[in-house]
Amino acid sequence: MKFSKKVLKNGLRVVTIPMKDNPTATVLVLVEAGSKYETKKVNGISHFLEHMCFKGTIKRPKAIDISKELDALGSQYNAFTAQEYTGYYAKSDAKHFNKIFDIVSDIYLNSTFPEAEMEKEKGVIIEEINMYEDLPNRHVQDLIMKLLYGDTPAGWNIVGEKKNILGMKRDDFIRYKKEHYLPEATVIIVAGAVTEREVVKKANKIFGRVKPGKKIGKAKVKEAQKKPAALVNFKKTDQTHFVLGVRSYGLFSRKNAVLSVLGGVLGGGMSSRLFQKLREEMGVGYYVRAYNDAYTDHGFLQISAGVDNKRIEEVIKAVIEECRKLKRELVFKEELEKVKECLIGNMKLSLESSDDIANFYGGQELLKRELKNAEEKAKEIRKVTAGQIKKIANEIFQNKGLNLALVGPFRRKQEKNRLLKLLQF
Repeated sequence: MKFSKKVLKNGLRVVTIPMKDNPTATVLVLVEAGSKYETKKVNGISHFLEHMCFKGTIKRPKAIDISKELDALGSQYNAFTAQEYTGYYAKSDAKHFNKIFDIVSDIYLNSTFPEAEMEKEKGVIIEEINMYEDLPNRHVQDLIMKLLYGDTPAGWNIVGEKKNILGMKRDDFIRYKKEHYLPEATVIIVAGAVTEREVVKKANKIFGRVKPGKKIGKAKVKEAQKKPAALVNFKKTDQTHFVLGVRSYGLFSRKNAVLSVLGGVLGGGMSSRLFQKLREEMGVGYYVRAYNDAYTDHGFLQISAGVDNKRIEEVIKAVIEECRKLKRELVFKEELEKVKECLIGNMKLSLESSDDIANFYGGQELLKRELKNAEEKAKEIRKVTAGQIKKIANEIFQNKGLNLALVGPFRRKQEKNRLLKLLQF
C-alpha cells in the first residue's frame, strides 16, 4: 500500500494513505502527550484533556454541537490516551472528508474547556476509574506497570488518581495544552478514498499558521531491578487474573521482530503453547496471551491469563516451564513457520479498514518517525530464526527481571511470599 508524508513549515507532519477502492475516509490527529509527560501533581491530565476537547469549541460551543454534527454524517468518532500519545479521530463516508477534517481539527485546536463542563466531567472520569478497577483483567494491566516502574510516570495510571482529577483547574488544561499540543509534536493521518493533494491543501489551510513552540519532554525510564518482584491485589473474584512480565526492549530495538515471534510461540493463537497447555490440557482458564509491550525507551514481554483461583500456583509453574523450554530448546521449523504466518496474517487482517490503516501508519510516524508498510514488517518477521528466539529467551527470561502482578481473592503479604518462591527461571 502506497503512502506519502509531507512536513509543513511549522514542523507538523501529514501522512496520506490513498485507498481508492475503500468507500470511507478516516482523519486521525496524534500528538506526543500522554501520562509519561505529566508530573505527579497533574497525573491524569492528558486523559482528562482528551475528554474536555469534546466539550465545546469556539465554533461549536457545546458538546452536543459536536456530536450532533458528526452523527448527522454517519460518522464513527472518538479519542484515546496512552502513555506516550493522545489521538482524536473521525471516520465517515469519503464524501464527507472535508467536513470531518474540519471537525476533528476544531476539536484539537480550538477547545474552550468550559468550567461547568469540566466539573461535571470529573464525575465521569471518577466512574471510569471505578469501572477499570471493577474489571480485574483490565486492572491487572495497571498493576504490572506500577510493579515494573514504581512511582514514576511510566508506572502511573493513565487515567490518574481520583484526588488529582477532583483538584484540576481550567488553567491546568490551558497550560498543559500549550506545552504539548504543538505542531512539531503532531501528526495528521488521513486514510481512505482521498488524494495527497487535497489532504495537504486542507492541512496547510487549517494547521499551517499554528505557531511552533518549545515542547516539554518526558522523563527517561530507568530500569533498576535486581530480583523477582510480585504485587498482589485482593479482590473477591471467581477467577485470578495475572500478568507475568519480563523486561525486554523498546520500540527502536532491532530485536522486536524476534520478540514478536517469541510471543506468538507462547501465546499467539489457539494453537500456541500456552493456550494448549492452560486451556486444552489443564482446563484452568479461558484466555491466555503473550506479546511484547514496547515503548520508546523501554519494553516488557507479558504473559496474561485468567485462571481457576485454586490452581494459580500450578499455572505459574506451568507458564515458567514453557519459558524455560524456549531457553533450552530450538523451536521446530514447522511450528516456527506456523507462528510467523499467523502473525503476518493477523496483521494484514487488522488493516482492512481506513481507521486501522491510519493507526498503523500514524503510530509509526509519531513515535519512531519512520514508515514501513505491512509487507516490510512481514519480511522482518519471516527472517526470524529459531536460534534468535533461543538467544533472546536466554536474555530476557532471567530471575532479576521477572515480575508478577495478580488480582484475586488472596491476602497480599501471605500470597506474595508464596508466589515469590515460584518466580525462578
